Parts: sequence; C-alpha cells; structure tokens
Amino acid sequence: MKRLFDRVLPPSLRRGAPTIPVVRLQGMILAGNAPLRNSLSLATTAGLIERAFSFKAAPAVAISINSPGGSPVQSRLIYKRIRDLAAEKNKTVLVFVEDVAASGGYMIALAGDEIIADPSSIVGSIGVVSASFGFQDLIRKIGVERRVHTAGQNKATLDPFRPERKEDVERLKALQLEIHETFIDLVRERRGTKLSDDPDLFTGLFWTAKRGLELGLVDALGDMRSVLKQRFGDKTRLQLVTPARGFIARKLGLPASRGVDPGPEIAAAAVSGLIDTLEERAAWARFGL
Repeated sequence: MKRLFDRVLPPSLRRGAPTIPVVRLQGMILAGNAPLRNSLSLATTAGLIERAFSFKAAPAVAISINSPGGSPVQSRLIYKRIRDLAAEKNKTVLVFVEDVAASGGYMIALAGDEIIADPSSIVGSIGVVSASFGFQDLIRKIGVERRVHTAGQNKATLDPFRPERKEDVERLKALQLEIHETFIDLVRERRGTKLSDDPDLFTGLFWTAKRGLELGLVDALGDMRSVLKQRFGDKTRLQLVTPARGFIARKLGLPASRGVDPGPEIAAAAVSGLIDTLEERAAWARFGL
C-alpha cells in the first residue's frame, strides 16, 4: 500500500523524499531584458526565483550561480529579491557556485545562507570596474566631425568620441568608491566573523574556492547533488525551475516568452551585438574561462 501511495502522490508530498527547487543563474548581469542573450537581471530572473520559493513543502531553495559579474544595481536587486522571499517563506537558501561567482556574481551568491563551491570555482573580485572605448582619434582620421550641444557643462561627461578629461575620471572614480563601499558592507554583513583579515580581500582580487574557504568567502566545497542528498537524504529530488510557457508555446515546443515583441530586440542586437559579445567574452576571459 505504501508503494502505491508513493507512486500516486507528487514528489513534494512523498514521505522521506523531499523535492528541492533549483534555480540556475548563468551569464553576465545586465540592465533590462535581453532575451536574445544569456544574461541576468531582475526582469529575467524574478519569475524563476518566485516560482522556486512557491514550493511549500521544500525545506530549502538551491541556487546555482555561474556569472563573472556585471551591473551592481541588478546584482543587488536579485540578491534582495532572494533574501526577501527567503524571509517571507521561511526558507533556507543554499547557493552553489559553478565555474565562477565573481564581482556581481558573488554579490548574488551572498543571498545564500550557505555558499558551496567546487574547489576549482572562482570566487571574489569584490570591486567595481568601468570600461569603455575612446574613438576621438578614429573619427578624426576618417574625417568625421563630432558635434555635441548640451544644456549643462557636464552633460557630455566621458563622451567616447571626445578626449578624456581629468575631472570626469575623478568623478567616475568617486562614484566607483561609493559603490565599492556598498559592496564591502554587504559582504561584511552577510559573511560576518567568517571573513579573514586578509588585506587583499576587498581589492578586487579573486581566488579558487579552495582558497576562498580559507578567506571565509565560501562555507564548504562540494557539488549540489551530493550536498543536497547528504543534507536531506538519499531520496531527495532536485527539480530545476524553468520559465513558464503558454499553451501554444508548449504545443509548438517554443521557448518561454517574456511578453515582448522580439522584432525590435533582434534589430538592436544586430547593431550592438558585436561590442556586447566582445565585452562579455572579455569578462569571462578575465577568469580564464
């Protein structure tokens, strides 16, 4: 009779067989909604996160992170959404690092009550970086005159088609220092006394998770399946949370829709895709990936 009930009942209701929802967050962290790219933002992740926390019988929510970073604002928004739901639903959050959780990726990882990583995972890079290009010499060589008209003397700050000004760079660095302090405060708040007193901890350096364990950046070394089964029992089931699809999309086998017309986004991607791809490639390459 017991075996019959086990076959009939959904996994979440079977005694001794907890189901752990898994959210996989992979890619650069960018502002807005970019459905044609493997990127993260609050807009692209909120639905997945909220669905994961809707598993009432689940003793925990597992989040897999693989990100070299990106927007500090979007990183913190994703972090906060996870922590708000964890408090609201009274759920433990276990974060598992794949290849890398660095910079904004590590900020999201801080949402975990515990951070577990493979010994060779890359963690850290607690800092802030801004990058752009300077095209002023190029447009002069090809005979293009740059014309900029502003109301406000600082409105064209750091225009990539004009020579860089010292005062603009100083202002940018001041903003970066403020953002860096916010990041540092969050790390100290979440990691507390686990952190070491290594002077390089907040300099933007990054380490393997094996060293990160010594520094207090991660709690343990391991992989998701092994840790969850050890924690909750051999019968534990992992259920990947995926975007919801409409009836027609399910019948036709189409990917989940985010409720936008892809036409304009396809056109925009064709224009900016090359630079975006180079920047994303550079972000991953920084960590040897």
